[in-house]
Amino acid sequence: MADDKSIIPLIKNVTEAIDAEDLAMEAARELIKDEVKRVIRAKLEEHPELRDEIKEAISMYMEAKARQAFALVKLTKCGAKLGMELIPAALKADLQKEVVSLFEHEISSIMDKGL
Repeated sequence: MADDKSIIPLIKNVTEAIDAEDLAMEAARELIKDEVKRVIRAKLEEHPELRDEIKEAISMYMEAKARQAFALVKLTKCGAKLGMELIPAALKADLQKEVVSLFEHEISSIMDKGL
């Protein structure tokens, strides 16, 4: 029993040393990232035309992502319409109510979060 008690502090010290090593490695990574950012910023200051080109490319990329999201929404809408056409008439009204209720709930949730 006495040996068990003396092992616990040793294990704690080893895990604390590992945590400290991880912390040091993470700090070193952050320092390297900061230095890379500094070098990139300096180069962009030297070449404003490249900086402007990067800004334009980022803008194009963001627009493309927005268009992609819009296309997915349209595809989802078309899929829902097609699904409604495939459902027997007797179930269509009930399913429409359920789908509308689902979307109302989701939209309400998004609006509550502040979009």
